Order: sequence, then structure tokens, then C-alpha cells
Amino acid sequence: MRSRLISTVVLLGIGVGAYAQAPNKVGVISIQGAIVGTKDGQKASQELDAKFVPKNKEFQNRQSELTQLQDQLSKGGSVMAEDKRNQLARDVDEKKKRLERDMQDAEEDLRTEQQKVLSNLGQRMMAVIEKYAKDNNFSLILDVSNQNTPVLYASSGIDITQDIVSLYDKNTVNGGPASTSSSAPKPITPAAKVPGTPR
Repeated sequence: MRSRLISTVVLLGIGVGAYAQAPNKVGVISIQGAIVGTKDGQKASQELDAKFVPKNKEFQNRQSELTQLQDQLSKGGSVMAEDKRNQLARDVDEKKKRLERDMQDAEEDLRTEQQKVLSNLGQRMMAVIEKYAKDNNFSLILDVSNQNTPVLYASSGIDITQDIVSLYDKNTVNGGPASTSSSAPKPITPAAKVPGTPR
């Protein structure tokens, strides 16, 4: 489930544009790692697990049952009476279609839940990153987990991911900001494309 959560974070494409106070100070961040590394991110991942893992187990059980019926039809179909063989074939087909529909519905529900969580966490993460960038005079921060930002090399010394996780957790209480700000966080926007070859 965590990997699903991470893979969905990539779609956010969060990037931070910069501040002119210190013209060449550049940082990199893995938004994937930052969001999942926060207490809120971990809690959200656990909540998604609690909601969808049981459904996954149900699908596995239904798939196992379907496989057994398919084996029964394949191995014993030739010795069955025609009406029983036809009935078994109809049962297999119906169960397969129903399972596929239910799995598609569950996947859509999961994506919807993930998008809600990530939109909420992403907005708050953006505000933390912007504050950190201003306070530390960064002119540019790149999201290295976004495939549209082709960073081919970055020194570990400019990776601010852990700093942002710590700052986020420090300034967040029960899923909300520890203190109110006079300006609302800006909406999440895709990072500017950096010239170079995509990874």
C-alpha cells in the first residue's frame, strides 16, 4: 500500500520556484520520501491499508476459488455431462466478470482516496517547503522524485528531504498547522521542466 501511495505522489509534480535572496543556492527534495516520511503520511498510509488490505485479501480468495473452478472445468470437463459442463462454464465466466468489475471499482476507490490524502498533505507540504526556502535563502528547490524534473546528479549535501520532514512534523499538530499563517498556501503546480534528457 505504501508503494501505491508513493507512486501516486509522483503525479503531484510539486516544485518550488525560488527566491532571489541568494542567487545560486539550490536544493533537491524527494517529495515521495518527504510525504511518506511525515507522521501524517505514515498515518494516512496505515489508514489506507486498514481500509483496502481486507478487500485485497477478499479478491485473492475469490481468485483462488475461480482458479479451482477453471481447473475443474479444464481437467474434468470432458467427462462431465454436457449440461453440467455448460453450467460450470457459465459459473466460471460470471465469477470472472464479477471479480474483474469489483477489482476495477476497488482500484478506482483507492485512487480517489489517495488523491484526497495527497492533495491535503501536498498543500501543507508546499507551505513548509516555501517557508524553508525563504528562511534558508534557496533560489531553487527541485523535486527529484518527479520524472518531469530530470536531475541526473545531485550531491547529498543539498538534499533537504529530511529537513522538510522534520520541519513539517514540528509545525503540524493533529493533521493541521501548529500556528495560523496570514497567507494561504499556494496551490500545487507542476515543477518547471528542466532542460535535459528525461529519466
